[in-house]
Amino acid sequence: GPEPTCVLGIDLGTTSVKAALVTGTERGLALAQSCSRETQAYTDSLEAGPQGMEQNVQRIIKALNECLAALPQQQLQRVSHIGISGQMHGIVFWKSDKGCKWTECGTGPAFEPQEISHLVTWQDTRCSPTFLSSLPLPQSHVSLATGFGCATVYWYLKKSPDFLKAYDAAGTIQDYVVAMLCDLKKPLMSVQNAASWGYFNSRSKSWNTDILKKSGFPVHLLPEVGDPGSIAGRTVCAWHGIPKGAKVGIALGDFQCSVYSCLTERTDAVLNISTSAQLTISMPSGFQPPEAPDPSSALTYFPYFNGDYLAVAASLNGGNVLATFVGMVAQWTEELGLQVQESAIYTRIIQAALAQSHSKLSVHPTLFGERHVPEQLASVSSIAASELSLGHVTRALCRGIVENLSSMLPVQRLRDTGVRRILGSGSALARNEVLRQEVERIFPFPVVYGKDVDAAVGAAMVL
Repeated sequence: GPEPTCVLGIDLGTTSVKAALVTGTERGLALAQSCSRETQAYTDSLEAGPQGMEQNVQRIIKALNECLAALPQQQLQRVSHIGISGQMHGIVFWKSDKGCKWTECGTGPAFEPQEISHLVTWQDTRCSPTFLSSLPLPQSHVSLATGFGCATVYWYLKKSPDFLKAYDAAGTIQDYVVAMLCDLKKPLMSVQNAASWGYFNSRSKSWNTDILKKSGFPVHLLPEVGDPGSIAGRTVCAWHGIPKGAKVGIALGDFQCSVYSCLTERTDAVLNISTSAQLTISMPSGFQPPEAPDPSSALTYFPYFNGDYLAVAASLNGGNVLATFVGMVAQWTEELGLQVQESAIYTRIIQAALAQSHSKLSVHPTLFGERHVPEQLASVSSIAASELSLGHVTRALCRGIVENLSSMLPVQRLRDTGVRRILGSGSALARNEVLRQEVERIFPFPVVYGKDVDAAVGAAMVL
């Protein structure tokens, strides 16, 4: 018979791009091929200075093109659907009729970004608490935070209004890719991504246009909104061998797709530690979030699929804290006149921590604050002379990352919700045995680690 069709899942992450080909088998969906590339896209912010956290979109799309070029051509030619997820909250601006240009590359046509801004990511800190408090109050169940798309637009409106005049379209990075593939004149955004921008009412599935218009917000930049799982359009060109006319799903949140790729039982909690960290449980069917958020609450309710919600402790402090620690050690060694690769440091500190099963040292690892307490910084206490080895410090740091999550979504709340086991995922958890040990120490549930729990696979599975 004819060869089975494939679904291509793409995840445009904070540090890397991943593409996954998923095919149907008698036992259900199976991962056929995957490829990932680091984007190395971080770049300086001209407008926001050190508070800005921006990425070069050309580099992100270059990594995406490299991923697709590395996948088998014969399987790409059988792709019927494309599902795309990516980093939430962030925003990129472009000119709708000049967002990209299509060119021929070795594996067929591909697009390159053209008249487009940098991506201002979810990690951006340009919107101070004082600035955020000067903005109109949203009609939304989500508290507004720095790094949210609408907050960033307000920042440009007040600090650099000429910047916005160059563009007539905006979206998350994943919305941009969908718009380019389908040649959408107006970007289309899922409820998941819209909720992550702020000023969006999940109950009515609409932007707070009245509130925004009154304050002079450029509402023409807001995308249209559709349901996750729906089709945004079809590819207008063959793309790396993928046939013209392949269906493209509306872009999704990477977090929801990560959860979707592994969550089969409502009694499971999902723990993900990659750049940031999340602990999530699914809410009962029919649950609706409160109309207004509790700004001091560490829990956020994320729109999921089919009208459901996830309760999420979304920490800004995960693998990025460990990466900062490794960077600090590398800098110290360099200042001492020595050269050690960061990858070698990472391996050594984990080995050292594995040799120290306990540490009295207490690390509160909130280097990057938390959305419910943005002014909170990191701290170290209970410092004894006997606890200063790299092993003790690394052990305490890993424990602190997990304890911080459990303080946001406590064990008792998990028990009350009926959680029976935890599914562990994410790159930091996968490569760090010390973190895994601390998870198992702090959470009194069986923990299952999923190798293939990832957003690219989840984005493909949705379709």
